Amino acid sequence: VRRLDRVIIRFAGDSGDGMQLTGDRFTSETASFGNDLSTLPNFPAEIRAPAGTLPGVSSFQLHFADHDILTPGDAPNVLVAMNPAALKANIGDLPRGAEIIVNTDEFTKRAMQKVGYAASPLEDGSLDGYHLHPVPLTTLTVEALKEFDLTRKEAERSKNMFALGLLSWMYHRPTEGTETFLRSKFAKKPDIAAANIAAFRAGWNFGETTEDFAVSYEVAPAATAFPPGVYRNISGNLALSYGLVAASRQADLPLFLGSYPITPASDILHELSKHKNFGVRTFQAEDEIAGIGAALGAAFGGSLAVTTTSGPGVALKSETIGLAVSLELPLLVVDIQRGGPSTGLPTKTEQADLLQAMYGRNGEAPVPVVAPRTPADCFDAALEAARIALAYRTPVFLLSDGYLANGSEPWRVPEVDELPDLTVRFAQGPNHTTEDGTEVFWPYKRDPHTLARPWAIPGTPGLEHRIGGIEKQDGTGNISYDPANHDFMVRTRQAKIDGIDVPDLQADDPDG
Repeated sequence: VRRLDRVIIRFAGDSGDGMQLTGDRFTSETASFGNDLSTLPNFPAEIRAPAGTLPGVSSFQLHFADHDILTPGDAPNVLVAMNPAALKANIGDLPRGAEIIVNTDEFTKRAMQKVGYAASPLEDGSLDGYHLHPVPLTTLTVEALKEFDLTRKEAERSKNMFALGLLSWMYHRPTEGTETFLRSKFAKKPDIAAANIAAFRAGWNFGETTEDFAVSYEVAPAATAFPPGVYRNISGNLALSYGLVAASRQADLPLFLGSYPITPASDILHELSKHKNFGVRTFQAEDEIAGIGAALGAAFGGSLAVTTTSGPGVALKSETIGLAVSLELPLLVVDIQRGGPSTGLPTKTEQADLLQAMYGRNGEAPVPVVAPRTPADCFDAALEAARIALAYRTPVFLLSDGYLANGSEPWRVPEVDELPDLTVRFAQGPNHTTEDGTEVFWPYKRDPHTLARPWAIPGTPGLEHRIGGIEKQDGTGNISYDPANHDFMVRTRQAKIDGIDVPDLQADDPDG
């Protein structure tokens, strides 16, 4: 047994090989063991790319350690390649000396030719710089399941569980959680559950008995990285969804999501649609503009309003974001970034929208930007974005990305009394006295500390006011084309954003 302080493993195979499930299970066992971890799922943009091709490769990378880590890592120490395409697509990322476990059953002449291998890389010496472990995963899996009443094709589907069992032996991962998971997942198909568990155990036993794996590895729990508490493994989009629900409860406002599906933001729509019991209303609009328009209308009506999107959608939403700046209403614009320009790279991560988030509107329309640093931090970032939007009556960009959205890490579940109080006071009556003594409601009369204007709910008697995208007169909210007033409003809106109270940035630097 060799002790290590950290390991980076990448599972790679065809998009039908179950690599995401394999990675998820290894991650869950690693989290329950107590390691700090960071993951990076990576899958094709195509719904089902041609089998055995380079575009069809799906992978899952996991970095786990006995200390605090922040990224899923660059160079895997271990690659599990289920076919020639997975090997070819990922070999360039491996450092010399890395371990490669390959499913030799898939290295047929036709499969290798499909990805441009003239000769078998397992035999031509091109992998001499690595520790190569050729394992006939498919054959071993089918052999292990021969007592089950399964077709060969059905038995072959369990080869990912065989690989998971082998890796679980190599890195001393717990096995009970995966077996419980399989029984639950296939509760209606007990034969399939039993077959997967048998394949999982066969992989573990193979590691224990074969001489090819003479060394196993141990990575101790990251005891010092975690303060005491109840932890779970959580992805960024799930943490962000929970943060929005928590913000809605802390503000005592209904949560409204106006959204149009787009990778990698759609998971937030999927998740929030499950939580009607918390007063969440989700609206899948016909397009990006309708999604944000409905959300801004909900903000006008007194909801905590959210719209979710990615780069191409931000471009379409830009006019309505400017409208929210002009109306000075709270609105959360959740941008889960992907690579651009235009449609770009739908399932790949890139922090491609920063300048668009900061400046992508006509006129001078300042919008604060909140950016989480890790998947778990997405929960706190959602609460912070909601706090700013509600307190300062402004749209706020919540700028996540595909890596944070799909990646996961341990998250300490907070106590409810740790959450901030986001209670909002709506306008209840007149707030201004005219020269003749009449009491009136001015929709743009500002709080002297925050410069936020009052939030008046439609239907409140006496608080009728004009709303729209044309420049407003200071105080009254009447339409104004006066240049001096426009100059004053531009400067006031900027001063409101400049005056937002935020905690000091915490720098995490290796040099201290």
